[in-house]
Amino acid sequence: MSTRILVLLCLLITVLLLTGFAEAQQAKKIPRIGYLDAPTRDARSARIEVFRQGLRELGYVEGKNIVIEHRYAEGKLDRLPALVAELIRLKVDVFVTGGPTVTRAAKEATAMIPIVMLQDPDPVGNGLVASLARPSGNITGLSSLTADLSGKLLELLQEILPKVSRVAVFETSTNIGNAQQLKETERAAEALGVKLQLLDVLGPKDIETAFRAAGKGRADAALLVLSGPVVSSHRKQLVELAVRSRLPAIYFTPEWVEDGGLMSYGVSFIDLNRRAATYVDKILKGRKPADLPVEQPKKFEFVVNLKAAKQIGLTIPPNVLARADRVIR
Repeated sequence: MSTRILVLLCLLITVLLLTGFAEAQQAKKIPRIGYLDAPTRDARSARIEVFRQGLRELGYVEGKNIVIEHRYAEGKLDRLPALVAELIRLKVDVFVTGGPTVTRAAKEATAMIPIVMLQDPDPVGNGLVASLARPSGNITGLSSLTADLSGKLLELLQEILPKVSRVAVFETSTNIGNAQQLKETERAAEALGVKLQLLDVLGPKDIETAFRAAGKGRADAALLVLSGPVVSSHRKQLVELAVRSRLPAIYFTPEWVEDGGLMSYGVSFIDLNRRAATYVDKILKGRKPADLPVEQPKKFEFVVNLKAAKQIGLTIPPNVLARADRVIR
C-alpha cells in the first residue's frame, strides 16, 4: 500500500471518528426548561411538584434527560427581566411561566424560545396569544378563566352571609391579569347588590394596611380575588390576618384553605400544572407553540375549612357543605 493511500485512509478514519463523536455529543444534549414564576418557591411548591410529576409520567428524569432551571421573583416584579435574561443566557429550550405578568416578561425578551403558560385568566385579552385555537407566535399553554369565576365567589359569600352588603377586594393593580377580573367582579357585585371596597396590595407593607382599611370600611367579608405575586408570597400572613379580623374570606385556590383560610372555589391549578408538562413534551419533540391550541380548565374545586369557620364564629350552611369537593375539619 502506497504512503499516499495510507494517508488518505487515516484522514478518512479521522473524519469518521470526529463525525461520530460530534453526533454522540449532540445526542447527549439534555433539554433545559426555564421555570419562572413571580411568587416565592415555597408558595408554589405543590404546583412545582405536580409539574415535575407530569414530566416523569412522560419519561423525563431530572438530571438524566431533562434539566429544570427554577427562578422566582419572590414578589418583586422588577426582578423578572433580569431573571428572564439569565435563563436566556443558560440557553433554555422552553420557558414555563407561572402567570400573565411573568409570561409578558418572557414575551418581551424573546420571540424565538417557546413559552408555555401555566395559567392565564385571559391570554387573548392580555395580548399574549392571537386566539385560543391558533395562538400564533411563540406562546401557548393553559387558560385559567379566573375572571369568569368572580361572580361565583361572590355568590358563595352571599350564601354563607345572606346579609352581606360590603366586600373588601384585595388586588394588585400592577398585575396585568387583574383588569378583566376586576371588571367581572364589579359586574357580579352590581347584580347581587353588593358594594366593593378595592384595596391595592403592591408590597408586603400594604397587607396590614389593607386589613385596617377593610375594618374601617366595615367590610362584611374579604374577597381575595385579584391575587398577585405579593399576596401569593405572603399567603399565610393574609390568612392569619383574615381570621384575626374575623372576616370570612374566599380564595381562588385550595392552598389558601390548606393554610387556614375559610373557603376556595376555582380552577384546579394543580391540574393545569400537570397538563403543562404535555406541552413541554410536544415542544421538545418538535411541535411549534403556534400549532398547539391554548387549553381551558377541565377541573374545578370547592374547598371549605370548618376549623377556620369555627375560629371566626361562622356556621357554614349544610347545603353549601354538601356541594364541597373537600371539607377540612
